[in-house]
Amino acid sequence: MFEVADAYISFMGRFSTPLAPLFADVGLAGVAPTAAVLDVGCGPGMLTAELVRRQGASQVSAVDPVATFVTAAAAAHPGAVVRQASAEALPFADESFDATLAQLVVHFMTDPAGGVGEMRRVTRPGGRVSACVWDHGGGTGPLSAFWRAVLAVESTVTDESSLPGSNAGDLTALFLAAGLHEVSEVPLTVAVDFPTFDAWWEPYTFGVGTAGVAFEALKPDQQDRVVELLRAELGDGPFTMSATAWAATGVR
Repeated sequence: MFEVADAYISFMGRFSTPLAPLFADVGLAGVAPTAAVLDVGCGPGMLTAELVRRQGASQVSAVDPVATFVTAAAAAHPGAVVRQASAEALPFADESFDATLAQLVVHFMTDPAGGVGEMRRVTRPGGRVSACVWDHGGGTGPLSAFWRAVLAVESTVTDESSLPGSNAGDLTALFLAAGLHEVSEVPLTVAVDFPTFDAWWEPYTFGVGTAGVAFEALKPDQQDRVVELLRAELGDGPFTMSATAWAATGVR
């Protein structure tokens, strides 16, 4: 789904970029500033950039299954190791990293339990494993207003509320099942300002991600109605959009 890095950055990067430092605070808690860290499902590199800033490029590795994203992240961070791979089959030896993080990835894994298990495998004993997912289930994610409008127009659409990690406690259950210890879960909230409704809405028309695909599948009159509902809720702007993610962390 996410084949165009620039489109994805315009769409979700505006929320995941400010989320990255908050998530890094969780995922790097107690981790030395010279420690080796891994970004799982790095996309075009929003969290990778924050890890490089904190740890130095030579200490950062990153993986993503999408070649376009790997190319973009590698170009942006030439000193880091960026490889094409899935979370469920990480191309690293056991106990390679002091911290392994997955920002906004678990809900897209084909096997979330297997992916978290792989994150644990490549983390050293005493190291930290962390993941976060938007609160799609609780209705406070960055796409929640969009999904409410879509479902009001076409109730048969499948949203993201039931995806793994999208509800409070989901990530904790996955982490405990994977054998991680001292597991905790916290909400992380970001706020993004938009000058106009159109500035917020335009990336939804790029066909990027689950939301973009769902919108493209609607009939033209349904699309128009979705926009009408959202404009009525949010106004013409300016406005601030808040978004919350659940972040879990545990010790190997």
